[in-house]
Amino acid sequence: MTNFKFSVGPWNVHEGADAFGPEVRTSISLEQKLAKFKEIGFTGIQFHDDDAVPDMNDLSESQIKSRARELKQHLDSQGLEAEFVAPRLWMDGRTIDGGYTSNSAEDREFALWRSLRSIDIARELGSDRLVLWLAREGTLCAESKDPVLSMQRLRDAVNTMLAYDPGIRILIEPKPNEPIDRSFVPTVGHVLGFAAGTADPSRVGALLESAHAVLAGLDPALEMAFCLAHSKLWGVHLNDQNGLRYDQDKSFGVENLRSAFNQVKVLMDSGYGSKGEYVGLDVKAMRTQSGELSYAHLENSLKMVKLLESKVRRLDKGLVSSYQSSRNYEALEMYIMELLLGEK
Repeated sequence: MTNFKFSVGPWNVHEGADAFGPEVRTSISLEQKLAKFKEIGFTGIQFHDDDAVPDMNDLSESQIKSRARELKQHLDSQGLEAEFVAPRLWMDGRTIDGGYTSNSAEDREFALWRSLRSIDIARELGSDRLVLWLAREGTLCAESKDPVLSMQRLRDAVNTMLAYDPGIRILIEPKPNEPIDRSFVPTVGHVLGFAAGTADPSRVGALLESAHAVLAGLDPALEMAFCLAHSKLWGVHLNDQNGLRYDQDKSFGVENLRSAFNQVKVLMDSGYGSKGEYVGLDVKAMRTQSGELSYAHLENSLKMVKLLESKVRRLDKGLVSSYQSSRNYEALEMYIMELLLGEK
């Protein structure tokens, strides 16, 4: 039993390469991944633009749309749908200094082209959601960019996207660092502030990833609550993170169980998903996993969400309310821990 529908991206089943080592698993085709995702229990697929349309830089706009339509037919045949499309700007040599905030006008033009093509792909796939992970929109050298001008350039780019398609919604996924060390939009608070200055704030919202909040030293559940209070939480990526390290994308709940419980609780308490929102899982297989176990982290994370949903349903709200009223927070805290440990 679950309150949610779930999504996953093809990059969550990968070859295991990292910054200090080569690939350790063989590649799995997109078609194989989609079939397995459906079998596991996912109904939504998260796409980067070149996941959906490989080698898109070498294609015309009409060819890109045609390839996207072919993918839509395949998704339909599998009973799947595209949750969103995100331009993968950070893997191109023209965006090594950022896309929308690059000091190079030519590079900024390329970034905008990819973004508009991502909107085209999303529309062909039946989605009205464009996700922007502003991976390199920041600095490695504090003085390398004018921060005020950079924010204006980012706003201009988003306004161009909004004008290009009056029906598209833009979800900004913040991260405080990595691959750059100073992000211009590091948290969901910054996202909401930025959204307010765009040409159509009603179409700019947030996608919150658990690990990214932890990397900013923040509580993911409270970050979700902040967005929910402003009706701006349009997507979540649940995963886990062992402290302020590199972005780990660990299976959901394996490091911070109580935090994971409260993330699920705030989503359930606020009716998240009632407007069609997905619970996305952005978790990566451990590098030590064999190819045969490439999907175990997804199965485990999905199971963790559902187990925590059952814990939230078992929560004695009357007892919680009484503890709150009496300010008996020690008792409340122990009640939650006993619930999580199976003693209640």
